[in-house]
Amino acid sequence: MTAEKQVTVTPEMTVGHVVRGMPAVYGTPIMILHMEMASGLAIQPALPTGYVSVGMAVDIRHLAATPVGRIVRAFARVAKVEAKIVVFEVEAWDGDRKIGDGTHQRGVVNVAEFEKRFGVTFTEETTA
Repeated sequence: MTAEKQVTVTPEMTVGHVVRGMPAVYGTPIMILHMEMASGLAIQPALPTGYVSVGMAVDIRHLAATPVGRIVRAFARVAKVEAKIVVFEVEAWDGDRKIGDGTHQRGVVNVAEFEKRFGVTFTEETTA
């Protein structure tokens, strides 16, 4: 199973937007977010009704800077499934240049049980 998340880098996605004095280039936390979103998209159609996946671990390298206006494509591919944990190989690309890679783990959770246990409510925005 695979998926892709494509975005155009905006000023709000840059490290300079968050940290004064830093360059206006695609920030590592945002790249990781897009890799996580691609991972969630890759498995969501296969999950039973009432289940979602949540991020558990990341091991990511940010290899190159990407300026505002460039299109970034984050890819995720299922590498392994162990009980309720799915391991992904992830990459991010700016054109034909790899800008990031690594692994990501997501846990598969029952929404009703999660909400009851932690007192939180899932919305469409929080499940990606």
